[in-house]
Amino acid sequence: MWTRAVLASGFHRHLKQNGVEYLTAEHYMMAQKAKLFNDDEIFNQILKVKHPNEAKQLGRKIQHYDEQLWQKKRFDIVVQANLAKFSQYTELGDFLLATHDRILVEASPVDKIWGIGMAQDHEHIQEPSQWQGLNLLGFALMQVRSKLSVQCG
Repeated sequence: MWTRAVLASGFHRHLKQNGVEYLTAEHYMMAQKAKLFNDDEIFNQILKVKHPNEAKQLGRKIQHYDEQLWQKKRFDIVVQANLAKFSQYTELGDFLLATHDRILVEASPVDKIWGIGMAQDHEHIQEPSQWQGLNLLGFALMQVRSKLSVQCG
């Protein structure tokens, strides 16, 4: 089980994707969400804000938002963001690869989508069947780790 902050989406490392620079993976995710729903105004605002929480707040203001479409696309967007992040910074990629086959979790008691809905010290953190959240970030990071492992040979 691995819950280090370096793996979190908001860990402050710029990433570049298709010629666009994003301050964090959170910025990337929210910008891609805006792009998905053709909200250029919010997209541009997200690129200008400094903190991932500001990007997240802007992501909640996206026009023409469709929850079903977002649920279909969000995981792949987060995988893309983190693949860029961990590929562009060797020390981060090495850190992720060093987790080997450990289950990665976002140990957040308040996040039941990207996290497990539990704190790191919760008595059932080692029992995935007891998790109160989807742990999408953890699963995305494990997929990124697998892709990096293949790339590194």
